Amino acid sequence: MGHLTQHGLITTRERLRDQVAHALRAALISGELQSGEVYSAPALAEDLGVSATPVREAMLDLAREGMVEPVRNKGFRVTEVDERDLDQYTEIRTLIEVPMIGRIARSAAPEDLEALRPVAEEIVCAARVHDLIGYLEADRRFHLSLLALSGNDRLVETVGDLRKRSRLYGLTALDERGELLPSAEEHLELLDLMLTGGAKAAERCMTRHLGHVRTLWAEGEQDRAAARGTGRRRRGTRR
Repeated sequence: MGHLTQHGLITTRERLRDQVAHALRAALISGELQSGEVYSAPALAEDLGVSATPVREAMLDLAREGMVEPVRNKGFRVTEVDERDLDQYTEIRTLIEVPMIGRIARSAAPEDLEALRPVAEEIVCAARVHDLIGYLEADRRFHLSLLALSGNDRLVETVGDLRKRSRLYGLTALDERGELLPSAEEHLELLDLMLTGGAKAAERCMTRHLGHVRTLWAEGEQDRAAARGTGRRRRGTRR
């Protein structure tokens, strides 16, 4: 597993549990750990080059985020996100984030908004160089930092939790088709609209952006389903 191998050199500079969780999230995002599949802590620990204990602890953290679920005596199953889940996550985020973007556009200091430009540019750069983990990390920081300008910490926590539960799987195929860059560039467009005081236009941009993200989710799910079907057919042929 590429991301697990890539993150295999775990150091003591950070909490081992957090590093393992980060490596597992990377593998989930890349599609290396697939929805519906069960993975054991000892097997993952061997890939990461650590003991099974921090892997179990990290998987419990991911379980609280809704990304995996424990399977007794076997390990953890990667939870599946279906179309209904995606629609509901998008609806909740739209209800929260769209009007809040308009409010922030009207009230935030220009220098506070401008301070987010490097992060928006980081999202675009990550998409251009095919850095999927960097892309999602910068995207998370941009959106949560922008919402933090509202001064409502609970709102930021809620959206952060929604983002974890509506994570993107199988971004590799979308990246290869060049479909991440347009979504990345929308962050700069949104920021420019907010800086010029176009609150309503910013709300429309945010609505479009969330719809774009919803489409990416759906395509990612379709890609993974097709990959699983191909894998099953190959296994069937080998029999």
